[in-house]
Amino acid sequence: MEIIEDIDGWRERYQRWKRINELRGDDVGAHYPWVENRRAPFKPLGRALPMLNLGLITSAEIPALVTQEDLKFAARGYDPAPVNADMNAQVPLARLFEFEGNGIIGRLNPVFWSLCGFIPSAARYASQTLPDLVERVKRYNVQAALLVPASRLCHQTLGLTARALEAAGVPTMMLSVDREATARVKPPRAAYYKGEFGSVAGRANFKEYQRRILDEALRLLEPIDQVSIRNLDVEIETAVEAQRGER
Repeated sequence: MEIIEDIDGWRERYQRWKRINELRGDDVGAHYPWVENRRAPFKPLGRALPMLNLGLITSAEIPALVTQEDLKFAARGYDPAPVNADMNAQVPLARLFEFEGNGIIGRLNPVFWSLCGFIPSAARYASQTLPDLVERVKRYNVQAALLVPASRLCHQTLGLTARALEAAGVPTMMLSVDREATARVKPPRAAYYKGEFGSVAGRANFKEYQRRILDEALRLLEPIDQVSIRNLDVEIETAVEAQRGER
């Protein structure tokens, strides 16, 4: 299955958009030719979560054992303040290591992959970058991948990534805070909630909220049996949590 359906038609629209020259900083403008797919590849999860080698892909191959001080975030299309305050708002390594420790997942893959998802040239990304990324993920015997976009355009980029991985036999789950962009690109599985760009894995320094988002999204990997976007039941912050200071 094609990663971008009618890719030649998309390239023509993209060239027309480039001639308009609407790209201004982080704004692709009103006439950007968003990828629109009607179908998606789908690979059923072949084993239970507690047995999975889970790969993390965020919007370079980076060791999973990194700290906040090891990373700097060059943001495009989103406010970097949350992830600079708490990397787990966008790169949820601490939460996933907790899940590994308590048996929710089998293990977190020893490296994760991160990229700047602000990529207007979707066709170039699909044809030149994705094959190498998919090969690297499969080299580590990743059995499922969690994708965390950061900006609106990142939703398109990581949606394409999810499609390529799934076509290669790796089940995926993509977090989403932009249902429209997600529905256009059509990743095989997506978990949507009303969150914010730049903190798609949960509010900065709000550990319990991050845990709820990730736990609910990952637990959808098994029961989802067809291409779909599922709404998460998480809430922004309950009054009880606010009173207790549970962050």
